[in-house]
Amino acid sequence: MAILSWILQGLLAVMFIMAGSGKTMGSKMHVEAFTKWGLPQWFRIITGVVELAAAILLIAGFWIEGAAILGAAISIAVGFGGVVTHIRVKDTFKDTAMIAILGILSIILLIILL
Repeated sequence: MAILSWILQGLLAVMFIMAGSGKTMGSKMHVEAFTKWGLPQWFRIITGVVELAAAILLIAGFWIEGAAILGAAISIAVGFGGVVTHIRVKDTFKDTAMIAILGILSIILLIILL
């Protein structure tokens, strides 16, 4: 199971680094998405910082198991919030699928680590 947890940690860390950096740096896609969802731009930045923190914890988790557990828990919360946001604005399944998959992978990682 250790190999599977490492794979999931690495995959989730990369995905959350990409998403978090895009949000914090103000990529056009993320700015437009938060506007579409009716969320303030300061919340985009907070979301990006939380995603980057989760990624850092997942990376630290290669050496400190507790960090990976916390990173996975934060990733689950981000995934849940993302899915709820997409459902609230009636986004398509295609738009919702990626964050839903990341949330599910985070749940699987947390179960493996516990």
